Amino acid sequence: MAVTIWEVAWQLRGMEELFQDFVDSPELAANLLDRITEVRCGQARFFASNDADVLILGDDVSMQTGMMMSPATWRQWFKGRMRRIIGEARAIRPDLPVFYHSDGNPAAIIPDLIEIGVTILNPVQPECIDPIEVKRLYGDRLALWGTIGTQTTMPFCTPQQVRDEVKRRIDTVGGGGGLVLGPTHSLEPDVPWENIVALYDAIEEFGSYG
Repeated sequence: MAVTIWEVAWQLRGMEELFQDFVDSPELAANLLDRITEVRCGQARFFASNDADVLILGDDVSMQTGMMMSPATWRQWFKGRMRRIIGEARAIRPDLPVFYHSDGNPAAIIPDLIEIGVTILNPVQPECIDPIEVKRLYGDRLALWGTIGTQTTMPFCTPQQVRDEVKRRIDTVGGGGGLVLGPTHSLEPDVPWENIVALYDAIEEFGSYG
């Protein structure tokens, strides 16, 4: 369910058209989003009833420079619907971890995500959001999943630099727990094999709490 509401809706309707609907045809937009939400609520109940380890939700609502839409627009159209999906799962499994994915910099809505029940944020791209700052602000309520850059560290650093980055993340963002360390996205063909080996070797070496 990592593509939950927004991305499904704009792929069906068209992104520009859906943004226009928010202004000119709000009833049409609401009907579309509500129908998608109903389907997702059913899936959330199914996963929660069948011992899923984590409920994976998300939509790319942010870009490298910030939100794709205003936080107010996200709150109006998506916050309540995402809350409902999480609520359906938590009614069955109150302790179910909830993972939310958005590429880019969703800093403006992180408090909202926590409020509606998100407990894991992914991918925390270091190219556009500071994992250390996110940890400082929200680390008591939110686990971070990712944090190793696939636009910088993995393709362009040396193996030693990759190792250094892994250790730095564990020493800073990993303090007190709450870090699932890994690349922020799929590794592309330009990533040297030596860097992949260095990543996993460093995680094995440094990735434990003493």
